[in-house]
Amino acid sequence: MAKSKIGAGGGGGARPGLPKCLTGIKGLDEVTFGGLPKGRPTLVCGGPGCGKTLLAMEFLCRGALEYNEPGVFMAFEEKEQDLVENFSSLGFDLKSLIKHKKLAIDYVHIERSEIEETGEYDLEGLFVRLAGAIDSIGAKRVVLDTIEALFSGFSNEPILRAELRRLFRWLKDKRITAIITGEKGELLLTKHGLEEYVADCVIFLDHRTIDQIATRRLKIIKYRGSKHGTNEFPFLIGENGISVFPMTSLFLNNCVSSERMSSGIEGLDGMLGDKGYFRGSTILVSGAAGSGKTSFGLQFVDSVCKAGERALFLALEESECQLVRNMKSIGIDLEQWINGGLLRIDANRATLCGLEMHLVMAHKAVEEFKPTVVVIDPITTLMGSGVQDEAKAMMARLLDFLKTEGITVLVTDLSLLGDHGDSTEIGISSLSDTWIRLTMETQTHKRMRRISILKSRGMKHAYETKDLLITDKGLEIKDIPRRRKDSK
Repeated sequence: MAKSKIGAGGGGGARPGLPKCLTGIKGLDEVTFGGLPKGRPTLVCGGPGCGKTLLAMEFLCRGALEYNEPGVFMAFEEKEQDLVENFSSLGFDLKSLIKHKKLAIDYVHIERSEIEETGEYDLEGLFVRLAGAIDSIGAKRVVLDTIEALFSGFSNEPILRAELRRLFRWLKDKRITAIITGEKGELLLTKHGLEEYVADCVIFLDHRTIDQIATRRLKIIKYRGSKHGTNEFPFLIGENGISVFPMTSLFLNNCVSSERMSSGIEGLDGMLGDKGYFRGSTILVSGAAGSGKTSFGLQFVDSVCKAGERALFLALEESECQLVRNMKSIGIDLEQWINGGLLRIDANRATLCGLEMHLVMAHKAVEEFKPTVVVIDPITTLMGSGVQDEAKAMMARLLDFLKTEGITVLVTDLSLLGDHGDSTEIGISSLSDTWIRLTMETQTHKRMRRISILKSRGMKHAYETKDLLITDKGLEIKDIPRRRKDSK
């Protein structure tokens, strides 16, 4: 049971919060602050293809598997065999759950023409049938999918509204945690326009396409007796079901470390107080094309692997083979770390998929590989998968996830205003703990690389600009030689 503190002057102690039922759906329990209202009905509505049935069935499956709460799925559109086949592709073995009495599926066929001929139709038979299914497995969760099919036989508006209220009241009296799915109306959330008022919690799902990029989004319209996230949250339907991604963590309560780790470049460690980065921090390396951003990131990776820790490199422009070949020219052997299981390079073009899919791919790679360090090179290309604001929001969610996991992350980004710009293409400098800028300067007949630290939170750091050299032994940092004064 969730608890909330009474404010100052409220008499002290703690008052009980609304009892909640964990869904087990990744991200949904976070944005609902603990799940759906326990023992109460929740309406999940949206247009076709937005994921209503999937969310409802996953709620039942995860309840049975993770919380030992059996569930009943009463279907009015899809037969049991169709549901079994559809959900097996997402890793849910409905047959096994049914066999072990963790799940019951009841298909109710409703033929409107037959109802119109007899003129008789009420919910009494449904209540008896649903109660029998609940008792047969001791169900704690129920899904009715979809309410439009259930009420297709009602033509009398007053009776329809009365029966809708009766249904929701019956579910609440049974103290069953229920999900009822409904289709989006033209002007209202649902076609009947009453469900959203009688339900204790209303979740709206949306599947939209903007600039040829499709995104599913979830929004909690209301939640009686509980605080909840009020933004639209992107969600994905992946091979393991639904994943909801908040814009960032709901609270800034992640732990931080005072431990330092080497940047892999001795001169840079010196600029950072002779100790390097804070472990678990976010480092932004921005610069013009050719300033050495990718080499910078991979030398950090090389240093991490030398210390026996794992590194994940998310490449958005170059393939693994190309990166391995190129780094050999500056004395960095990435192949040894890949073969040794300390380095994983995931190379995917930014245009491969939408921003949210890139996000879930990154989450999956982190969960599988469990790296200490993640390098993303370059984040600028993500704008090809969406507009700038959406790219920034996606990066905010990803960086927040990595920071919560205690992972040190280094991202490279193309400077927006040339070599001396104090902003970047996506604009995540404010989210970074350390911001390093690489520039290119022309002197006589040479182009010189320069490095400067624009900020580094929580530590003393050098303010002067220095030379950055790319040698056959990696990157080196030197003081800029003083220019000789012209002789008079």
